[in-house]
Amino acid sequence: MLPAELAKNASVGPLDEDGVPIYDGPSKTQLKRESAALQNLGAALVELPADRLKKIDMPENLLVALLDTQRIHAHGARKRQMQLVGKLMRGVDPVPLQEAIDVVKGISAQAKAGQQRLEKLRQRIMASDGEFANLANDFPQADLQQLRQLRRNALKEIEQSKPPRAYRELFRQLRDLVEGPQVGAGDTAIDEPE
Repeated sequence: MLPAELAKNASVGPLDEDGVPIYDGPSKTQLKRESAALQNLGAALVELPADRLKKIDMPENLLVALLDTQRIHAHGARKRQMQLVGKLMRGVDPVPLQEAIDVVKGISAQAKAGQQRLEKLRQRIMASDGEFANLANDFPQADLQQLRQLRRNALKEIEQSKPPRAYRELFRQLRDLVEGPQVGAGDTAIDEPE
């Protein structure tokens, strides 16, 4: 059997005059992989809050489909809507959308890490009055008198089972000290956990 006949029997696709297969575009498997990747990207976009979605540069019909998907809760309908999102995404460059998702996830990870650091600092301050010496070394501009007063008030609130107003205010003061004063609620602002 000739190599050309072997290639025809193996259903490789069209061959040139030398019997070498001609590239006929991406394989069916590759197309399915790309489609699945776009659907996964669409699923990640659906998970974003509506206000963040509106800030991302994308075609209007894709934005509407994503917002509609967020409102749909029935499993079958949501699955069909996600397929529509995947179809619409085939005509869109996925790189800017992926970059937008990466930015949002990065900010979220940074915000969580920052919040955890502040929470640990507040815990150390609540546990020991000696932590103020470290705080004074790290942040010479700190108003230690106000922070000590907030600590005393927070300890009284805990002792008397009152709402933790001073405890929360201590967190806010520490956040302002570490990150600088927060002017309004921005995307990266860390709010004290309730």
